[in-house]
Amino acid sequence: MSQVNYFTEEGLKKLQDELSHLKSVERPSISRQIAEARDKGDLSENAEYDAAKDAQGLLELKISKLEDLLSTARVLDESKIDTSKVSVLSKVRIRNTSNKTEMTYTLVTENEADLKSGKISVTSPIGKGLLGRKPGDTVDIEVPSGMIKFEIIEISR
Repeated sequence: MSQVNYFTEEGLKKLQDELSHLKSVERPSISRQIAEARDKGDLSENAEYDAAKDAQGLLELKISKLEDLLSTARVLDESKIDTSKVSVLSKVRIRNTSNKTEMTYTLVTENEADLKSGKISVTSPIGKGLLGRKPGDTVDIEVPSGMIKFEIIEISR
């Protein structure tokens, strides 16, 4: 039995769009490259043909993985998020107690984590440390640079 993969509606749409792009744009492009390379003659010494076939193999593998991922995808219902404690899809404002720096993160599944957009995985050290905590809680979290104490200021959707 396959593992269920949870996504936000936005994350699921992004994956579906990527799969569609790979199938409708990338796949035909590589097919054209293979055809052009084949037209150049002897395939046994044709580096362009070999490169295009390798690219096709990698593309098909990526398409297959995305299809598998989407086949087990389920959308998380954001309206049912309990904001009294930290859970997946919670938006959490925390303060580093030693340097008073405040950060806001949205806890998401591993598939959607993107630090640049403030989305951290619930399986990351900070994500794990925050899960189940409430506003006002102080938690010590082991990160690669050592132990950091965070105070949970606010939880929202």
